Amino acid sequence: MRPLIAGNWKMNGLRAAAAQLAAALRGGAQGCDLLVCPPATVLAEVAGLLAGSPVMVGGQDCHPDTLGAHTGDLSAAMLLDAGASWVILGHSERRQAHGETDALVRRKAAAAAAAGLKPIVCVGETEAQREAGQARTVVGNQLAGSLPPGFNGVIAYEPVWAIGTGRVPTEADVAAMHAHIRRQLVADLGEGGAGLRILYGGSVKPGNAAVLLGMAEVGGALVGGASLQAEDFMGIARAAAA
Repeated sequence: MRPLIAGNWKMNGLRAAAAQLAAALRGGAQGCDLLVCPPATVLAEVAGLLAGSPVMVGGQDCHPDTLGAHTGDLSAAMLLDAGASWVILGHSERRQAHGETDALVRRKAAAAAAAGLKPIVCVGETEAQREAGQARTVVGNQLAGSLPPGFNGVIAYEPVWAIGTGRVPTEADVAAMHAHIRRQLVADLGEGGAGLRILYGGSVKPGNAAVLLGMAEVGGALVGGASLQAEDFMGIARAAAA
C-alpha cells in the first residue's frame, strides 16, 4: 500500500495563504498519497482548487451527530459537502484542550464512516506517561476505546510530547510502538487490522522523514508545522516515495 502523507494545517491559513499553498501542492507526488486538512473556513476553497488533482482534502474534526443544535460544530456530511473525503479525529490537541474521550472519538469515527469520510484516528502518550512506562498501555487503551467495530480507516501515532517540539522518539521507540499498534489492530479487528495504514506524527521534517518512513509498519506521516510550507511538505512526500 502506498504511504499516506497527511498535512494538518491546524488553525493556520487565511484564504490567500491557503490558496497559495494549495496551488503549490496541486501537482501531487509520485509514489505516495497526499492529503491536506485545512481549517474549515477555507476547506471548500482548497477542495475546489485541488479538484482534479491527486491531492486529497480532509477536515480536522467532526461532530458525531448528523445535524442539530450544536453551535460551532460541523457534521461529517457537511465536510463531505464542502469537498472533504477524509477527517482527522481524536488529535491530542482536541483530547487535551476539548476534553475529548475515547468514547466520543469512537462515535465520531463511526459517524465519519457512515457519511462516507475516511477517518484518521490519532493516538499517543504524554511524556509523563512514557516516563512512567505506560506508553503501550495508554495507546492500547486509546485504540480499544476509540475504534468502532469494523473500523476501516487510518491510525496516526503521535507521541504528545513530540508534537511541535522538534523532539522525535528514537527509531527503536517508533518501531516498537508501531509494532504494538499493529498487533492490537489485528487482535481487535482480525484480518482487516493487518492492512490498515499506521502513520507516524510528531515533528516530522524533510531531514528525518526518510528514516521514519522507512521503518517497518510506518505507513506514512501526519505532518503539522512542516505541512504549512510547500517545499517542506513535498520534501517529506519525496522521502516517502523513495
